[in-house]
Amino acid sequence: MAGMSRRISIAPNEYYHLYNRGTEKRKIFLNDNDYRRFMAMLYLCNTSASVHMAELFPRGSTSWNFERMLAFERGESLIDIGAYCLMPNHFHLLVKEKTEGGISRFMQKLVTGYTMYFNTLNDRSGALLQGKYKAGHADNDQYLKYLISYIHLNPVKLIEPRWKEAGIANRKRAEKYLQEYAYSSFVDYCGTKRTENAILNRASLPEYFETPKIFKQSVEEWLGYSKDSVASTRSNLV
Repeated sequence: MAGMSRRISIAPNEYYHLYNRGTEKRKIFLNDNDYRRFMAMLYLCNTSASVHMAELFPRGSTSWNFERMLAFERGESLIDIGAYCLMPNHFHLLVKEKTEGGISRFMQKLVTGYTMYFNTLNDRSGALLQGKYKAGHADNDQYLKYLISYIHLNPVKLIEPRWKEAGIANRKRAEKYLQEYAYSSFVDYCGTKRTENAILNRASLPEYFETPKIFKQSVEEWLGYSKDSVASTRSNLV
């Protein structure tokens, strides 16, 4: 992807696309509880205060309350999360750094906490993700707006793996799938009121989509793109 790099300078008030996948491309989310645990941690780890996961999620307990976790008083946040998408073996985040070192601190808390949870639950040890997270600097409006659509369109690959190469076979089916996919901020952009709204601070992003209808129209346009038009658009963003 254009702008994707491990070694970039991260600075406050700038936007970044953060990404990582499971080591050896393994699945890092095996069920609904895994996805919801990671989403809760997107909220809980985004704080300048210390996070005591053992207190929030008692070891061995499966009775933690998702809604209560996302209503927890966490204090001052480290970053603003503008968009996210969780896929079976990887994740995407679009964030804005608020304070020096905020992204680094947030990602360390998030990756360490989730890896400990996953390894304990699945009786494994070692790294869960492929090294240090990757980061791309969204340094202009065109690329930043593109990233919002790119991140939210990822789930389409689960039902049409080659849609970017061959085009969408059934656009209505793809649109319906995106609207029902619970593990991204797509539905938040569509205007749905839900507990997960707390993860985001969309006000930190430029207002590219004044209404949910305009956002949906933008997504529909991307779904209708051919391989050549997608490649052309991406090349112009480099």
